[in-house]
Amino acid sequence: MSDATDPWLIVGLGNPGPDYAANRHNVGFMVADLLAARIGGKFKRAQKAQAQVVEGRIGPPGPASRRVILVKPMSYMNLSGGPVTALRDFYKVPTDHVVAVHDELDVDYGSLRLKLGGGDNGHNGLKSMTKAMGPDYHRVRFGIGRPPGRMQVADFVLKDFSSTERKELEFLVDRSADAVECLLAEGLERAQSAYNS
Repeated sequence: MSDATDPWLIVGLGNPGPDYAANRHNVGFMVADLLAARIGGKFKRAQKAQAQVVEGRIGPPGPASRRVILVKPMSYMNLSGGPVTALRDFYKVPTDHVVAVHDELDVDYGSLRLKLGGGDNGHNGLKSMTKAMGPDYHRVRFGIGRPPGRMQVADFVLKDFSSTERKELEFLVDRSADAVECLLAEGLERAQSAYNS
């Protein structure tokens, strides 16, 4: 069982490289980048895994402060489980202290949902993580909605946010980072009641 002194592994899911940077599928990277900026850290290549990491603390100074390792897997989305599990083991992080921040098709754009455990809902990053370490990790699900018309899901998630969506994107990424901080500081139920929409 985990306790308050255990570190947290916050995993922003996405695909590496500039071609993918603004895609819907990369919103996890966007949230991880903002959290890194908030703690004054810069991502560096991990020694132990195909990933970039930042170590630091989230929360007010004192006992409420949480040690965190922010992670952006550099393995492509469908292989995220390998680097995440390697880092979980290296930093000795309990699985229930792993948080995946990811795009979610079945949640409307602009909405957030936090949960612990569950299925992968066809999300290749979650599928890979669950296969590597089981389903008992937290998820911060950033709603992107369903593709319009007959557009294929794969095409939709690998497209950039629309100009209309981009008007709100910075605010929504900021809110998602707040939700991660609330989850660490106050627990899942409090974060759900504050941020689930």
